[in-house]
Amino acid sequence: MKPGPLNRITDVAGLRVGNAADARLKSGVTVLTADAPFVAAVHVMGGAPGTRETDLLAPDRLVGAVDALVLSGGSAFGLAACDGVMAGLRAAGRGFAVGPARVPIVPGAIVFDLLNGGDKAWCDNPYPALGRAALEAASPDFTLGTAGAGCGATTGNLKGGLGSASARLENGLTVGALVVVNALGQATVGGTRQFWAAPWELEAEFGGLGLPATFPAAHEPAPAKRMGEATTIAIVATDAVLDKPALQRLAIAAHDGMARALVPSHTPLDGDLVFAVSTGARPLADPVADPFLLGHAAAATLARAIARGVHAATPAPGDRQPCWRDLLP
Repeated sequence: MKPGPLNRITDVAGLRVGNAADARLKSGVTVLTADAPFVAAVHVMGGAPGTRETDLLAPDRLVGAVDALVLSGGSAFGLAACDGVMAGLRAAGRGFAVGPARVPIVPGAIVFDLLNGGDKAWCDNPYPALGRAALEAASPDFTLGTAGAGCGATTGNLKGGLGSASARLENGLTVGALVVVNALGQATVGGTRQFWAAPWELEAEFGGLGLPATFPAAHEPAPAKRMGEATTIAIVATDAVLDKPALQRLAIAAHDGMARALVPSHTPLDGDLVFAVSTGARPLADPVADPFLLGHAAAATLARAIARGVHAATPAPGDRQPCWRDLLP
């Protein structure tokens, strides 16, 4: 397993990601899309999720593919970012065909960033415009850290951010992850600079510091945020041919990566969820071994993406938390 050329989810050929953010608002939107609809599923393990259109992703639902996925700040207000993405897709003639009408299918999920020091005294919801801007900015390369939906993200001790990573497997398949790290837990071990995700790090992509000599195993964490203020939302993607039930299993496996990289995770106060996406470009060579490997790769890649999001965060006026780069060796 090794990173793809960009070490981003867009190493899965055909996928594009766009970011849009408002620095004064300290919030933003990230959109994953492609030139053609793609199959998607979702699995939720947090106790306080915020979502839109995720019921359509169940294996027994009529719609077989989506046009985009949206990750947004803004709590429930941020779900309106999907409106802007839908408008942009409709203008491009995209969407699920119902007779002569077309309805773009755009599931989304949000994080809570309303108390992060940004200017929230707006009257007109800014998220539809941010959603459309993110869609229009979609490309294979994109910024990590304090960008898009990770613009105002925080964790238990440090600024969070937008993270991504990829892996090329020996069987020829590619796996990628995209994540907004806004967790109740910490991505770093205790008061150190080392990341919980260090065992899965590839090519020193988030500092190459390894693990500390000892772990705070006896530590009993207390919630640093209140109900509804924490969520880590992610997308894992592959070019393997997978249907919705198989993608749901992939999303479930990917949650292991969240638990490896954030301590604690999946709490009653987090809204943790993972979307899983397939572009269907490469058939499975082995229907047993390949899904097994994809699940492992998805978990490892998501853990790496989480660390990369925190590692890449940059300071901004009004921040209420330090960045990883501000920690002393």
